Amino acid sequence: MADYDYDVLYLGCGHGTFDGAIPLAQSGKKVGVIESRLIGGTCPNRGCNAKITLDAPVKLTRAKERLEGIVNGDWSLDWGQMVAQKQAVIDPLPDMISGLLTGVGVQIITGRGELTDAHTIEVDGKPITADKLVIATGLRPNKLAIPGTELAHDSEDFMNLTTLPKRLAIVGSGYISMEFATMANAAGAAVTVLMHGDRALRQFHQPFVETVIDDLTKRGVTFVKNAEVSEFAQSGDAYTVIYGDGQSLTVDWILDATGRIPNVENIGLETVGVVFNEHGIEVNNHLQTSVANIYASGDVIDKQQPKLTPTAIFESVYLMQLFSGQTDQPIDYPAIPSTVFTSPRIAKVGESVETAEKKGDKVVTNQIKDDWYRQVDRQTLGASKLVFDADHKLIGATECSEEADNAIDTLLPAIEFGLDASQIGRIVHLFPTIAASAWEKL
Repeated sequence: MADYDYDVLYLGCGHGTFDGAIPLAQSGKKVGVIESRLIGGTCPNRGCNAKITLDAPVKLTRAKERLEGIVNGDWSLDWGQMVAQKQAVIDPLPDMISGLLTGVGVQIITGRGELTDAHTIEVDGKPITADKLVIATGLRPNKLAIPGTELAHDSEDFMNLTTLPKRLAIVGSGYISMEFATMANAAGAAVTVLMHGDRALRQFHQPFVETVIDDLTKRGVTFVKNAEVSEFAQSGDAYTVIYGDGQSLTVDWILDATGRIPNVENIGLETVGVVFNEHGIEVNNHLQTSVANIYASGDVIDKQQPKLTPTAIFESVYLMQLFSGQTDQPIDYPAIPSTVFTSPRIAKVGESVETAEKKGDKVVTNQIKDDWYRQVDRQTLGASKLVFDADHKLIGATECSEEADNAIDTLLPAIEFGLDASQIGRIVHLFPTIAASAWEKL
């Protein structure tokens, strides 16, 4: 066997790497990770953790709003303090993750890596070799290819704003757009969402999406369907968005939220023959690329599963098991839920309502306003839809509510393990809780 510097060398150090690299090193493998930015990647530093910290005050004000007359007083959001709290939460994370890695012997290599052959990644001119390589370079924000694109900002810029602009244009209508529109509107900004087509959040049940859009519209957010944004321009301290048939919108800040694209360029994939496309790196059912000893993990993979943190964690742990000899089986993805942190939230897992209706599976609708537990804090907006197969096993669920993420989360075991009525009957939840409320519908 060739003498390599490492048994396994990872390019990128987000969840697609460190969740598996730590136990892999504990199994006795020599492991190295290469990272040019903050250890932890997108999620801890400029994604999930930051976003949910900014969302928490918004959720709190929504609850106070519903309980008006019981909880009184003039509540308002201080954007500057929200961002300061966000930084207090996320600033320690890179050092914490670094400590977990180095504490088990993983070597962290700081710099930009590029593959030069099937076993070598060059970092700042220095070749580093390994028996197996893992590409875990993730995604980055897309930038519109239009005149003035340099005038727009991305999601990381938005979450680092110490002063919230008075007038904000958000281009796009996916996760980032809808979540940040919710936050900015709640904090007092005049928000306009410029949609590429006529539907937002295409991955989610559209009647639920319309519930969220209707609520945001009532709160003052403007939605422009089929906007066809063509140019950004600057005039003094203001910015102009040109869209449609020569229409214009003047704002103080522009957020380009038109999606995220895989980091596959300029890392040597072509040099070593790793096949990729516009959606990411192509892998087989062992997460193996077209080069036998090179694998991929996390959001950089071209896959059907949601490109979310839990997916990346599952893939990273799977590769650990594969490399340490704990398994030689193909990856077997579980039911992976997804949610959008608007207010109300939308969450889903398993078979969709649309698929169920085509197949003839049973769909049961439960209105939030009819659930006694939701009336504790006066929730009235939204509904849940449960999908059952012919044996009345739960195979899918989606919900729009203030607690949609928690409700769907608690239903996961029923879907993943195919629990039948007798098994469900043996699960006793704390009461009263959202879990008890969700399971009693089964």
